[in-house]
Order: sequence, then C-alpha cells, then structure tokens
Amino acid sequence: MYNHSELKEIIDKALLNLSYNTEAVKLIEPVKYILSIGGKRLRPVMALMACNLFSDKIDNAVLPAAGLEVFHNFTLVHDDIMDQAPVRRNFPTVHNKWDLNQAILSGDVMAFLANECFLQTPANYLLRVFRIFNKAAIEVCTGQQLDMDYEKAAIVSHDEYLRMIELKTAVLIAASLKTGALIGGSDDGNADLLYEFGRNLGLAFQIQDDMLDIWGNTKVFGKAPGGDIVANKKTFPMVKAMEIASGSQLKQLQEQLSLRDNDPEEKVKRIISLYNQLNIREITEKLANEYIDRAFSLLEKVSVEYKRKKELENIASSLIGRDR
Repeated sequence: MYNHSELKEIIDKALLNLSYNTEAVKLIEPVKYILSIGGKRLRPVMALMACNLFSDKIDNAVLPAAGLEVFHNFTLVHDDIMDQAPVRRNFPTVHNKWDLNQAILSGDVMAFLANECFLQTPANYLLRVFRIFNKAAIEVCTGQQLDMDYEKAAIVSHDEYLRMIELKTAVLIAASLKTGALIGGSDDGNADLLYEFGRNLGLAFQIQDDMLDIWGNTKVFGKAPGGDIVANKKTFPMVKAMEIASGSQLKQLQEQLSLRDNDPEEKVKRIISLYNQLNIREITEKLANEYIDRAFSLLEKVSVEYKRKKELENIASSLIGRDR
C-alpha cells in the first residue's frame, strides 16, 4: 500500500513529465507555471488511493489522475479571471503574471491536456472512465455558472446553495475516487460507494470552509475573519441566515448586504452578531457533521480490508479536520 506522501510524489512527477507536443512555447509556459506552484493534489491522490484499495499496481491510474489535477487547475485559472484575483497559493495568478488573453488561451488548452491524460487509460476502462470525467467536468462548469447567477440573486435557498457547491466542489472529488476505483478493478457497487463518499466529503468540506471564513482561528489561517461577509458572498451561513431571519433581524441583514461599507471590520462584527442571534454557527456545524458522518459511513461499507482504507480515511479526516 502507498501512503499519502508517496502518492503525491508520484503525481508531482507525472505532472512534471507531461508531454505538451506544441510549437507555441508561450501557450505552455502558464500551464507549467500553475502546475508548479503547489497545491494539495487532493483529487489525483484520492484517485490513486481508491485504485490502491483494489490493486497493488497503480501505474494505469497515474496519468488519468494527473488529468484530474490538470483539469482542476484549468478551473482555477478561469476562476481567478472571473474573480479578478491577483494571487493564487501566494503567487501571482496567471492573468496577473501574463495577461488576460494569455490566461484564457492557456487555461483553455489545459482542458484538452486533461483529455489527453485520460486517453492513456487502459482500453477496457477508457469509455467508462472518460464519461465519468466528462460528466464531472460539465457539472463543475454548471456549478460555476450557478455561483455567478446567485451573486446577482436577491434570495438563494438552502437547497439551491447545496446543489451549487455539490456541482462546483464535490462532484470532482467524487469522480476522482470512482475513476481510481474502476481502474483498480473495483466492481460497480464499491465504485458507487466511493463516489458517494467523495460527494458527501466535498459538501462537508465546502460548508466547513464557509464556516471557517467567519469563525476560524486567525493565527491558523493567517487572515482576518469575514472575507466572504465583506465581499457579500452567499455562503451557507448567509443563505441560512436570510432563510430563517424575520422582522428586524432580516431587515438588518438586508441593510448590511446593500451597504458599500467603508468600515469592513464593523460590517463583519454586525453580521456575525446577527449570525450569533440566529444560531447560524451551530446550524452550519450540524449540517457539516451530518455530511461527514454520512461520508465515513459509506467508506466503511466499501468491501475491502480496513487496513487498505486507512490512508484514504486519514486524508479525508485531514481534509475536514476530524480525528478518527
């Protein structure tokens, strides 16, 4: 069995050795750059872990797993453009380091490079694996569109928000696990269990991330709380608060969202005070824990020895900050 650090090293090496086959050096320079500036490699590592559950040989899964990481970084390049973000992983974003047109074009080619990685899947798994990836890729883009739509919407429901983060964040984690499992020789039942494990884990992760932006430890995360509040983002706490608030509390929330506040710290304090009155932290934690418990329950049902699941359990526990 491989451990987390060994699998990350395998992925890093595969990304470094990708073949680009293009005469346009400028097209590829931003691709190499975004792939070189770090990242947890969560999706490809989990794909290889899922493969390793069922097979001691993971070679056939390495390039498809690398394709997942290339695709993930493609989404980051385009997200940074849409968000006008200057920094990614403490480095300049691609559009900031080069220019907008270069970032769009180099981001576009990454989608096709991901496809090329998936085409290296063994023939007996290729069609199924490629369809899983393609479906997830379309869903990720759908999630991003919904996120943009909801920025302009006056009201976003609890269910609408959960569906958006499922598409934008959770489905690619889920697809990574199912892809690895199938290449490793899993049957459909175990592959589907791992997909649902990843989907629930991804939902829990995003909900926790929304919560940590407000109530996280500043010393641990290195930033002041409430960045999403200042940006008027419709994260789960805000969506839930707007859903359950009434009377003066709802009016105060609406006023805060409409303000172009020159004192962001005061705005954060006012909205957190309203969240506390509405028990939003407790509601958010409860929902995240429900998804976490469901995820680990699904992992337990995967019919391989527990010791083979230990590394996957560890990375999942690390992702959502829970000891198992």
